[in-house]
Amino acid sequence: MLSIKNLIHVYPNGTRALDDVNLEAPTGMFGLLGPNGAGKSTLMRSIATLQTPTSGSIQFGEIDVIKDPEALRRTLGYLPQDFGVYPRVSAYDMLDHMAVLKGIAGGKERKETVENLLHQVNLWSVRKKALAGFSGGMRQRFGIAQALIGNPRLIIVDEPTAGLDPQERNRFLNLLAEIGENVVVILSTHIVEDVADLCPRMAVLADGKIRLEGAPGDLMDQMKGRVWQKTIGKEELPEYEAKHQVISTRLFAGRTVIHVLADQHPEGFDPAPGGLEDVYFSTLAASKKAA
Repeated sequence: MLSIKNLIHVYPNGTRALDDVNLEAPTGMFGLLGPNGAGKSTLMRSIATLQTPTSGSIQFGEIDVIKDPEALRRTLGYLPQDFGVYPRVSAYDMLDHMAVLKGIAGGKERKETVENLLHQVNLWSVRKKALAGFSGGMRQRFGIAQALIGNPRLIIVDEPTAGLDPQERNRFLNLLAEIGENVVVILSTHIVEDVADLCPRMAVLADGKIRLEGAPGDLMDQMKGRVWQKTIGKEELPEYEAKHQVISTRLFAGRTVIHVLADQHPEGFDPAPGGLEDVYFSTLAASKKAA
């Protein structure tokens, strides 16, 4: 169990990136949703011991993460948003080098670790290929392989599917789902589908605050009968925004589809499915209104 209590982080310029964050993530996949600039990466870096928060506590099992960061690092796997590698080195050699850095000194043990991981992430056939020649999805799968060195109990992945094509995204998410059966995996993303497909628990972070937390299914059930949709002309949008609580808009066949939040059926609207995307957008809309 990862437990975060009253976490605050204020940067030297006065930016309050995290504002009294409280979270609990059990074994399995936990989704952290939020727009760019919400504070997700600051939170991930704090959990990963890459920066010390201004105040609050982070506990992983028996480990006090802030007081004993080295203890967490021994059981942590981390795939940051920008994962850099030596481009001319082969996947096998790079993973072998990283295994040494993670403390796997024995040649036989390291060989077994590297080979098993390359098979697990389906990169064995390209193990001798330089990382510069990898596609985006292959690089992300390599990133997960290095994060799994040493059998970590906590894995953090920050915006892992951004820029991947649909096939690579599915392959990568399936890999994460397999890993998440036995360890705590924190999936930080702004892509709603990633969380909907994978995570039994989730939270929405906006402006440094946790705005919503729960099981995706339960949160979607709470939205049933409260989200409505209508297709309008783009020029009509300001009029509808003045009359209704518009939570999202999207273009479709040259027209604008709007979703609004209302307890009663607005005239001229049809019921919307009320999926996780509506949960997310309604939470962000409430956050903006509160600000």
